[in-house]
Amino acid sequence: MEVLIFVIPVALGLGLTGLCAFLWALRAGQYDDMEGAEHRMLADD
Repeated sequence: MEVLIFVIPVALGLGLTGLCAFLWALRAGQYDDMEGAEHRMLADD
């Protein structure tokens, strides 16, 4: 049971880190053009 004192804050920290990375990606525009890159790769110029 003493390991839970260590594991729960580590799990919460990892979850918070993932949430912060997701929010950063949203603000940076990583999900703005989801279909554009694949169409640009296949299109002939």
